[in-house]
Amino acid sequence: MRRYSRITGTGSYLPPRRLTNADLVAELAERGVETSDEWIVERTGIRARHFAAPDVASSDLGLEAARNAIAAAGLQPSDIDLIIVATSTPDMVFPSAACILQHKLGANGCPAFDVQAVCSGFVYALAVADSMIQTGAANRALVVGAEVFSRILDFNDRTTCVLFGDGAGAVVLEASETPGILSSDLHADGKYVDILCVPGNVSGGSVLGDPVLKMDGQAVFKLAVGVLEKAAHAALAKAGLTEADIDWLIPHQANIRIMQGTARKLKMSMDKVVVTVDQHGNTSAASIPLALDHAVRSGQVKKGDTVLLEGVGGGFTWGAVLLKM
Repeated sequence: MRRYSRITGTGSYLPPRRLTNADLVAELAERGVETSDEWIVERTGIRARHFAAPDVASSDLGLEAARNAIAAAGLQPSDIDLIIVATSTPDMVFPSAACILQHKLGANGCPAFDVQAVCSGFVYALAVADSMIQTGAANRALVVGAEVFSRILDFNDRTTCVLFGDGAGAVVLEASETPGILSSDLHADGKYVDILCVPGNVSGGSVLGDPVLKMDGQAVFKLAVGVLEKAAHAALAKAGLTEADIDWLIPHQANIRIMQGTARKLKMSMDKVVVTVDQHGNTSAASIPLALDHAVRSGQVKKGDTVLLEGVGGGFTWGAVLLKM
């Protein structure tokens, strides 16, 4: 009998410190950087974001989200036999955030590793976990997206520092006799590496290059809408479905304009798009599981719904996962 995987629990966590646009505008003004709530909302749809405390790492945020997801699945940490963490802001160079999270969770012994695909990271990690469950390499996987992007922002650059926030989201994926993950479609094209990157690195005990985020916003926007449409249609085709079969679209929460553009190309009303970017900004690999958990717990997404997850990020990476809840 063929094995499938299904999401049996979702969880999320946002650090307590919440900055509205007004709060951030005031802090930036002290640095001599001018912006406004109106400017931010009009261009991005973002109204607030959360920043982690200085002593809080990605694994700490991921731990809270993981505990919530495991509890929602009715499991214990010891039941988990695979941990994948999607992050671009790990606790340290190595070991992986997944290994650190595993120890904090008390799920020692199972495979644990990170996936680095920036804002597409959760989609990549979910597809990897699904493949491992289908092949019998795992039975119950914890897939986490966790980021502290506030650590890599240039707060003198108003075009990027207003966009990002910190947070974590998680799902438990379990082996099933009935399909949950219906299909996935993943891509990358390294020739676009320069339009969204953090070009610094560690060498000889020092940081070489520039360790803060750089982005060509117009280039990212133009590329994102096109590749997200293609990935969505590819995932639908693999599952033998069409746009009309999608109950909910949960895109990477980067920018409301990208989300609106993607919905139009898929002939979907924004009423069927889960939007949380206004409350936590762009949390990179954490944004999709954060939005999914919000939608599940608020009653938007219900058991049996067909959901399309899709993300695009630095690399340039992009992808989609089609699933039935």
